[in-house]
Amino acid sequence: MAVPTISQSSLELPSSASRGISLGRFTITGNAEDTKSIYCPPEPTYDSLSVSNLTQSSSFHLRTFGYNTLDAVPSYQHYANTRAPGEERKSRPTLADLRCYIRDMGQRPLALYENRPDDELGKEEREIQSNGSKLAEEPVRFGWIKGVMIRCMLNIWGVILYLRLSWITAQAGIALTWLIIIMSVIVTSITGLSISAISTNGKVRSGGTYFLISRSLGPELGGSIGLIFAFANAVAVSMHTVGFAETVRDLLIEYNATIVDPTNDIRIIGVITVTVLLGISLAGMEWEAKAQVGFFFVIMVSFANYIVGTIIPASEEKQAKGVFGYRANIFAQNLLPNWRGDDVSFFGMFSIFFPSATGILAGANISGDLKDPALSIPKGTLLAILWTTVSYLVISATIGSCVIRDASGSVNDSIPIGSMDCEGLACGYGWNFTACTQAGTCKYGLINYYQTMSLVSGFAPLITAGIFGATLSSALACLVSAPKVFQCLCKDNLYPGISVFGKGYGKNNEPIYSYLLTYAIAVCFILMAELNLIAPIISNFFLCSYALINFSCFHASVTNSPGWRPSFTCYSKWASLFGAVISVVIMFLLMWWAALITVGIVGFLLAYALYKKPAVNWGSSVQAGSYNMALSYCVRLNEVDDHIKNYRPQCLVLTGPPNVRPVLVDFVGTVTKKHSLMVCGNVLIGPQKERASEICSSGHIKWLSKRKIKSFYTSVAADDLRSGTQTLMQAVGLGRMKPNVLVMGFKRNWQSDHLQNVENYIGVIYDSFDFNYGVCMMRMKQGLDISRMMQAHVDSSAAVAPQVSTIFQLEQGKKTIDIYWLFDDGGLTLLIPYLLTRKKRWRNCKVRVFVGGQINRVDEERKAMTTLLSKFRLGFHEVHVLPDINEKPQPEHLKRFEDLIAPYRLNDGFEDEAIVKELRKDCPWKISDEEIKSSKAKSLRQIRLNEILLDYSRDAALIVVTMPVARKDRCPSTLYLAWLETLSQDLRPPVLLIRGNQQNVLTFYCQ
Repeated sequence: MAVPTISQSSLELPSSASRGISLGRFTITGNAEDTKSIYCPPEPTYDSLSVSNLTQSSSFHLRTFGYNTLDAVPSYQHYANTRAPGEERKSRPTLADLRCYIRDMGQRPLALYENRPDDELGKEEREIQSNGSKLAEEPVRFGWIKGVMIRCMLNIWGVILYLRLSWITAQAGIALTWLIIIMSVIVTSITGLSISAISTNGKVRSGGTYFLISRSLGPELGGSIGLIFAFANAVAVSMHTVGFAETVRDLLIEYNATIVDPTNDIRIIGVITVTVLLGISLAGMEWEAKAQVGFFFVIMVSFANYIVGTIIPASEEKQAKGVFGYRANIFAQNLLPNWRGDDVSFFGMFSIFFPSATGILAGANISGDLKDPALSIPKGTLLAILWTTVSYLVISATIGSCVIRDASGSVNDSIPIGSMDCEGLACGYGWNFTACTQAGTCKYGLINYYQTMSLVSGFAPLITAGIFGATLSSALACLVSAPKVFQCLCKDNLYPGISVFGKGYGKNNEPIYSYLLTYAIAVCFILMAELNLIAPIISNFFLCSYALINFSCFHASVTNSPGWRPSFTCYSKWASLFGAVISVVIMFLLMWWAALITVGIVGFLLAYALYKKPAVNWGSSVQAGSYNMALSYCVRLNEVDDHIKNYRPQCLVLTGPPNVRPVLVDFVGTVTKKHSLMVCGNVLIGPQKERASEICSSGHIKWLSKRKIKSFYTSVAADDLRSGTQTLMQAVGLGRMKPNVLVMGFKRNWQSDHLQNVENYIGVIYDSFDFNYGVCMMRMKQGLDISRMMQAHVDSSAAVAPQVSTIFQLEQGKKTIDIYWLFDDGGLTLLIPYLLTRKKRWRNCKVRVFVGGQINRVDEERKAMTTLLSKFRLGFHEVHVLPDINEKPQPEHLKRFEDLIAPYRLNDGFEDEAIVKELRKDCPWKISDEEIKSSKAKSLRQIRLNEILLDYSRDAALIVVTMPVARKDRCPSTLYLAWLETLSQDLRPPVLLIRGNQQNVLTFYCQ
């Protein structure tokens, strides 16, 4: 009987013309009626591994990496929750697919590119499917300038700027006005940084501030603040509309054309105005955006007109009204406060001014209408804060340098300069306003005339136009923001009876009912007709929102979740905490009773949400924070569903006695420190009664604590390693604090050890996949076990065992971490090195990601992988495409592999399966000739990969490689270990073989 060698016949490739089932980037050939052929497609058949048969004429080594294997290469679609209408959903093969499980005979599994049932799709995806055929037009999307910066600037440049800033300057003085502005800017800037961080931590949908808070802090707090924020925006519509109505009323009074009386005129004009604005909003976001651009242009012209007016010498009429141009003594007098009126104070002025700073969220509130919210929100918001702050400071200083506090407005009050019976600065300029000042009847001046900017300007009607533009644009922005926020809240169904307001219409999904509700609220507050009463109400609501935004950022940061990876990194968690605290403090300093009411409303809504327990899972930072609580909170964790954002590699480490394998302990301890679970497992082989004292030993815990490793330790007694590890994988953990990754060392002595031990060792890997664990295998050139060197400190003596230094305790400098992400395992191969680079000793290492690709598509493959990595926000930017993975290996390396497996070959001569099974009844680790033949492609791949590792990563600090998966019951343990041996041999750096459980551990979404 002829026994084949590894170098006999020629390479046979599957015919491209043959019919097959397409699964992603590979094709499964065979009869569709044969369930097993569908589930367990054979590897491409090669009669030989001979290098002579892998000639340059063969197309095998030129094929795109991934086509010749059931394993799927990393792809964007594997992590995306949404897809375009009509596009087929794609997913990676499951472990069952890879390992040849047959689920239900006669029932074909769902193809990887096949449409999933509707209940398996995300909510957003179902909406796209249902609405995709209806909406022929693409919705309007805005960039960072038009969608965020201009919108925020217009909302900040509201009614306060034109109608109250001069009055606040007169009351508080230039110095305290600047302090008020700076205090407001500090709060808004910190909030802007926090909102930038939150908005760049994944994809942002519509809902603005509510969406960001709720997805960060959870539905309980998110829902309560969503209602308050939507209400605050609705009230803000009335504030800006009343400011506009005041200006129109004043113009009517100048021309003696009042409608009824001053107060009712404001009401009438305000209701008419907000009705017109409602019509513009209902016309669609495109018309609203065009109107905002027009308002922006008008405001910029009015600013230029104002600056010119401060420079032009004041006319006699202007001087009679207190405008004298830049004067040092006017600046000096207006520098300090001059409080007038009842209950006028610093915080009273702050409460009136602060609503002008609340426009920073105008862009975030329409996040669903932005092209790229993660880019637009940070850039547009922070630039808007910068330019509007400069404008407020400049206008406050210039108007306080040009206008005195009191003036009569009568040109008959002029006097010769130097008159003795005159008091005040105006006397030095030839004007006597003493009479009206003493009587308190002056109609003009900073403290008496709200529209002082019109007096100072070069052409007053342009300032009036600016007032119209600022008030109407701010009112329009709030009129759009409130319904958008409320719509998102209604869609989440957190509170009963409000779902009708979440229904959208048109190509931009406009919430018409929410618009009408906002309109009704605005009309109610417009009827108050008093700007100074409306502004403080808004201040409390917005400050409460800002406090929760900042707390959201702080909480997400302090929980240290791997899912918290914002692209915007220019923020501080402590600054966010300060912003949250100062917002609450200011709330109570402004109007303590209003602050108590606000807190009471939030508390009531929070209690309701906690009682109802909304059936939503957004991967909030509250969930991540709960993970770091004591064991007393583990029961509460049972109520929290798993989420990709909060995924942590919780490691069960087969260390034996931990002090025996310190490298393994230090590596996992570095990865899991402060944010994940680590359990050191020790399988004590032998009868339980004899090993009872070792099971109960606490010496290992003390050794771990002394080494500053945050880990649990557990041991079990078992007859062999496999059965003991099975017990550990099933029993270790408490609630959600349960291992999901098995970490083990490479078995260096497998060729000399008893083969039953080899069989058990590989069985551990198979069992871990069966229990849905990921697997991580560490190999060091010098080995992991130091028991001989330290004479095996065990039991109680482990507590005083010497602390041996390892590579993972040393500073790595600027070496490289090379990741060979060859097959898509869900992202674990990327996540573990990323967690390692977050530690101080590995922070400066450069990460290189190697992927397979086609030789004539290197640039396209590199670009696709770079895009995918950027979406994960891991900070991995260097990508190398390996087009030569399928090239022929070196003859000497091929010969070495043949020699490696030679002692374990069955040499059955291609006998029937029944005969082969009988031949290796007592030696299941033997490799049959058929198994060698069917696995030649994978064998070649491991040989070639080792050559590539030697070429590219000889001097790396750490090499991370996707672990190959063997077919269950089709690959003997010795052949599998030969692959792992060949793949990782002769490498000086530590080699980490990682295989996830084929489920996502990385995501680029907010929810």
